[in-house]
Amino acid sequence: MMAFLQNAFLWVVPYLLVITVIITIHELGHFLTARAFGVAVDRFSIGFGPSIFSRRDKHGIEWRIGALPIGGYVRFAGDDNAASVPDEDDLDVMRAKIIAREGAGAEKKYLHFKPIWQRALVVAAGPLANFVLAITIFSLTYAIAGHPVISTRIGAIMPNTPAAAAGFKVGDRLVAIDGRAISDFSSLKTYVATRAGVPVTIDVERAGQEVSLPATPGQKSEKSLTGGEQTIGYLGLEAEKGWIEHPDPLRATVLGVQTTWDIAGSTLYYLGRIVTGQVNPNQLHSMLGMAHASGEVTKQAVADAQENHRSVLATAAAYLIPLVAFLSVSVGLLNLLPVPVLDGGHLLFYAYESIARRPASARVQAAGYRVGLALLLGLMLFATWNDLQGLRVFHFLGGLIS
Repeated sequence: MMAFLQNAFLWVVPYLLVITVIITIHELGHFLTARAFGVAVDRFSIGFGPSIFSRRDKHGIEWRIGALPIGGYVRFAGDDNAASVPDEDDLDVMRAKIIAREGAGAEKKYLHFKPIWQRALVVAAGPLANFVLAITIFSLTYAIAGHPVISTRIGAIMPNTPAAAAGFKVGDRLVAIDGRAISDFSSLKTYVATRAGVPVTIDVERAGQEVSLPATPGQKSEKSLTGGEQTIGYLGLEAEKGWIEHPDPLRATVLGVQTTWDIAGSTLYYLGRIVTGQVNPNQLHSMLGMAHASGEVTKQAVADAQENHRSVLATAAAYLIPLVAFLSVSVGLLNLLPVPVLDGGHLLFYAYESIARRPASARVQAAGYRVGLALLLGLMLFATWNDLQGLRVFHFLGGLIS
């Protein structure tokens, strides 16, 4: 029982901290952009449920901490249905009520009466804040701890691998893959990891000449932080050597942007392969998988701290902060999907409004909301099923029943 409680603690607490930071920064992006355009805001909340702390500032904004630390939200004034965009009839009724209550011109401070471009920026600012968070974390990490660089020169080729079949030689220097420059060996691994079975062309420098080598990455399974196994692509190459680069602030920022861009690009490419049926969708993970990953990272941090006589809290933070950056990119991408109830759905409705010169009808929005919610819930259930299978929950329950 004690072991179960310890594991639950290591899973739940780090996950709640990680997701609360990510969602709070996301909502802060919406909030700060809205305030920059003079949009009236009723509430900014960290957490959901009953309030355990609340304060109202001079602008009438309620700052709240909810009892359930599972994210947060910002509520704009007059935003009774945050999942949709009011149609023309709703806007007319809303305008009349605001003018009757606060006087002519008061409606201009409400989000729904701002120009489309301002509303779109307010919506897009949430995902953008997630990307900025990731860039900031990666940049600071590289500036403080250094940037691991792995040589682009090949030091070894594993026998009976795709690399051996493609004709690579020890001493070859990696130049580009599918026309994209290879800055270090890790960028090759990242690119190949999502392309198992997909032919690629790798340019190498050999004896002063550039040689193009067609190769098809194989696939292998490895243990995933989210539980179970994950399948990745590989070539079978080993780099000659590696070292730690200590970049200046500008170089660290460039590396932070590049890392965030690579993660986003790889994620989108892999999702595209899942949608088109090229890879098994069992790599999709839910909040359960994220919690397991947070717990595993925390366990590694605790073990490291005990072994090296370091502060457990400081070591755990050092381990979890990069995870925050990776997950923040995922949250930003997820919210940009053109699905009603997500930020991308709002942007889709705004795009329609900019073309049609009027908001989509309430009927269309309601239908889109229902379809979007069904898709989102279906995706969440499927991802949860993957995580339950990866964690062998059903095997465990079956053992209890038998």
